Amino acid sequence: MSEKACCHGPGYATPLDAMKNGPRETLLYTVTIQPNLDEEHGDYLSTIDVDPASPTYCQIIHRNFTNRKGNELHHSGWNACSSCYYVDKNAKSVPQRNRMVLPAINSDFIYILDVATDPRKPEIVKVIDGDVLKRHNVTAPHTTHCLANGNIMISVLGDANGYAKGDFILFDSEFNCIGTWTKGERKALCGYDFWYQPYYDVMVSTEWGAPNKFRRGWKDEDLNDMTQYGCRLNFYKWSTQTLYQTIDLGVDGITPLEKSDSDEFDVKKVIDIPQKLVDTGSGTATEMGGMISDIIISLDDRFLYVNCWRHGDIRQYDITNPEEPKLTSQLFMGGAICSDLPDVIVKEDRELSERPAPRYVKGRRLEGGPQMMQLSLDGKRLYVSSSLYSPWDKQFYPNMVSKGGHVCLIDIDVVNGGMKLNEDFFVDFGKEPYGPSLPHEMRYPGGDCTSDIWLANDS
Repeated sequence: MSEKACCHGPGYATPLDAMKNGPRETLLYTVTIQPNLDEEHGDYLSTIDVDPASPTYCQIIHRNFTNRKGNELHHSGWNACSSCYYVDKNAKSVPQRNRMVLPAINSDFIYILDVATDPRKPEIVKVIDGDVLKRHNVTAPHTTHCLANGNIMISVLGDANGYAKGDFILFDSEFNCIGTWTKGERKALCGYDFWYQPYYDVMVSTEWGAPNKFRRGWKDEDLNDMTQYGCRLNFYKWSTQTLYQTIDLGVDGITPLEKSDSDEFDVKKVIDIPQKLVDTGSGTATEMGGMISDIIISLDDRFLYVNCWRHGDIRQYDITNPEEPKLTSQLFMGGAICSDLPDVIVKEDRELSERPAPRYVKGRRLEGGPQMMQLSLDGKRLYVSSSLYSPWDKQFYPNMVSKGGHVCLIDIDVVNGGMKLNEDFFVDFGKEPYGPSLPHEMRYPGGDCTSDIWLANDS
């Protein structure tokens, strides 16, 4: 790594630097989905005031509407983050975290927002048409990460026809499309999230499924073709941009069945959340998994947070010993097995002796389950939204869709471990200007625990 100048880019030098010296969050950028596909204003970015000293605390203070139907905004990222913190001495400019990237997983559009001019009122400054991706035979943009060289990389989940394809699309700092990232003949079957670390010359990517499958809702029979639904971890050589190892975790996502010719990485199951045998009103009991769809690790690597969207709980594990996580707290926030659901019968539960009670905050029943999470830099506050993906929301939690989703806050005991629902914080998306809406991913303007990548170095 080249000699560093006295100045630096956005973010923090290390995760512990962010944890110890980062400010308390005051704004929460929240991706918000319009489930009514006939509503012309479409999806939007909500700006929530989370500053307890503010007169508008716990309120949505701004909305950026895409004014397009059928987008399905999902995840978001930055043009620059902590991966750009170290600046070479001879660099002509210093990166700034001034743009938010909002890919739309259904329409393939990508929205670029100015978050620097007025952080309380971000504005869309560029729209990338979905045809740009299709020209490179990719669709369904998902996860965005900035690179240290100024480029922006977005994972994609499908080809131009909507079949599964794991790859990545690159844009330069002005958001001109460069092309796909993966080189060589070998490609991942499916795409999803990814994380890179050049120091170890590695990038790892997970898998979801084919857009033409998941866009129409969840179907058990889709798992009959595991080339179109993901169950693998894919490892890339960062320097050569080539896929070199794939570990198959099996249909249930926990049992490694197959590896390629590299033994550099292995997988060990350290947490097992059993399925429940549940009759949801059909008269037939079937296995219900927790549907883990988000995890967060605190910046000091002490606590792991896991959501179970279907079972309705969030779990906190002490991972001081990563190979032997210890469950330190469990908090129920809705879900599909609540005791007040009349048509639900739990036939077998290897963890609970009775069904969890429904949860209310400020008089409002929490519909749906805990989905996306965002942890404060100091690890003391965990924000939780309720929407996973609107076609799936409509299938599994129609009451949440009709009443609107929510964002809640959990207070964290960072000394002894433990979680407690904050009864004074509740953001209700049921009374939005154009009807009930669904909150998904959340970000802080200055970076957070899930968007920033820190580059290891010897200095």
